[in-house]
Amino acid sequence: MTALPALPTLVPGPVAAREVGVAPATIRKWVQLGHLTAAGKAGRALLFRLEDVFAAERAVRRVTRPAG
Repeated sequence: MTALPALPTLVPGPVAAREVGVAPATIRKWVQLGHLTAAGKAGRALLFRLEDVFAAERAVRRVTRPAG
């Protein structure tokens, strides 16, 4: 019997924010700026894949880190 591939875990914005140590408003801003894309919706809440959230966090920190 072949195992099915694991589906990604989807989390709402406030949980995603807590995982990367930012405010929920930061997650919303990343979406507005195109750094992060929602993977689904539950009612009005946007849902995100954690790997996408971590990738957005790394990308934003790479851009905003001071040189030196």
